[in-house]
This record gives sequence, structure tokens and C-alpha cells, in this order.
Amino acid sequence: MSTDDDREPDFERAFEPTYGVAVPAADGVQRITVNNPSPFTFHGTNSYIVGGRSVAVIDPGPEDEAHFQALMAALAGREVSHIFVSHTHRDHSPLAGRLKAHTGAVVVAEGPHRAARPLHAGEANPFAESSDTAFEPDIAIGDGDVIEGDGWRLTALHTPGHTANHAAFALEGTGILFSADHVMAWATSIVAPPDGAMRDYMASLEKLLLRDDRLYLPGHGGPVIEPSAFLRGLRTHRRMRERAVLARIRAGDRLIPDMVKVIYASTDPRLHGAAALSVLAHLEDLVERGEVATDGPPSLHGVYQPG
Repeated sequence: MSTDDDREPDFERAFEPTYGVAVPAADGVQRITVNNPSPFTFHGTNSYIVGGRSVAVIDPGPEDEAHFQALMAALAGREVSHIFVSHTHRDHSPLAGRLKAHTGAVVVAEGPHRAARPLHAGEANPFAESSDTAFEPDIAIGDGDVIEGDGWRLTALHTPGHTANHAAFALEGTGILFSADHVMAWATSIVAPPDGAMRDYMASLEKLLLRDDRLYLPGHGGPVIEPSAFLRGLRTHRRMRERAVLARIRAGDRLIPDMVKVIYASTDPRLHGAAALSVLAHLEDLVERGEVATDGPPSLHGVYQPG
């Protein structure tokens, strides 16, 4: 037998990006998708425009000329008062500076880019080139803080895990949450140390499970239309991955690449590097809890054994 709490998420990969065109995503919300498809971005990054005559832009996206022009065309005749940035990966935040310069809007985010933990001796950050380390918000918004505009109110929810500075934004009075890369309908979020942390990610899932949002509009792909059930599925999925990592260690695997070959046997090989980082994120948590042992701090090249 199974219950909703036992099921894996039902990933929805059907999505029409309609590049260069602002399309309705919900009442008072438009979406424009950047033409930057990849195994990590799906069909591309979603930018959202919230409001009527005076609007907020959420996640303006990368430095992409066609996308900038599409945003400016969609914004023509309207004031842009705020630019919200969910996190500082280069597919989400870099265009904020240029959009600010053209509109005079205020840039809002949790804070500058930072890792979830310090680098270990000799460790390199595999996502360093994907991080927008030059980004600085005008307003560093706190968890639960509200910013209002013309007919809209957005509440920041700090949701670390994918990155340390990840935030989601709730559109008050609508049941809509802009979930960015924390929760997406098409795939699970990458949790890659040292930028991200699995313990933070799982705590953020639990935080969102306490809410009653009716619709998530994510950073990539289409909407999540049953958020509570989907969140429970994501939680179960991650717990299953954790059990799979423990099972491989108990079966005699000592190195992360050996674990990835089995656990992610059906995954696109182009994503095995990211999968290895996900396994590392689970191992960091398992080592901290004493269920797995390793010499020195957990790393991609560490040797692991039962705790």
C-alpha cells in the first residue's frame, strides 16, 4: 500500500517556452522564458512580470540581448518599481543591473552570492563560474519581509538549499508562490556543495509544507499545480536517494563515482557530475549525523564507510 506521503513527485516535462513573448502565467502575472535551454535549465529561465501599470520583475535572467529586448517590449508604457532576484546563479540574476539602469527600479534579494559553507583545504567550487559574485542588491530582504507595489504585495521566504541565498516570493492574497529553483515541476533542484546544502534544502521543503499555497511558478518549466502533494513527493524522493546512498555504502561502495553509476544508472550521463555533487550533499548530512564515516571533511574524492 502507499499514501500521498509515500509517492515520488510526478514530474511534468510538457512546457511551451514561447521565447521572446510575454504570456499569461496567472491573473496579473506574465512569464517570459529566456532562450537558454540546457540539461540544467530545461527549456530556459523564466522571468515574471507582476502587476499592472506599475510592476515588479522577478528573476530578470542572464545577460541575453534578445531576452532584454523582450522584457523591455513587454514593459513598455509601465513603471518598473522593483526587480526581485531569487538567487545568484548566472541564469537568474545578471540582467538585473542592466534592467535597473533602464528603468530605475530597486533590486531586491536575500543578499550577495555566498557558499553554504567555507571551502575545505584544496577544494574548488565546481559551480564558481555559474555564480554571479558581482551581484549586490539594493535591498537585502529578510525572511517574512513584505514589499508592496501598485496592486501587489510580495513576501520573501528564505529557502536555502539550492544556494545559500535562495529565496521564494509569495504573491499575497493569491496563493501563488514564485518558487524559483527550489521547487520545479520538471525535475528536482540541484543541491551542490559548497554552494548548496542538503540539510538546508530539506528544512526549506518542510518550511513550505507548513503553507497552503495553491500554485507555484518556478524558475524553469511550467507551474506546480498541487504544491503540497508535490512537496511531499520531493521529500520522499530525497529520502529515497539518501537510503540509496546508504545502501551502496553498506554494499561496499567507498567512492562517489561508484555510487553514482548505480544510483543514477538511468540518468543522462551529462548530468552525472551534478549527480555526484548531489550524492556529496547527502553524504555531508549523513556524516554530520554519524551514519557515515570518512577521513577528513566529506569531499568528491573522499572514501566513505558505514558510521
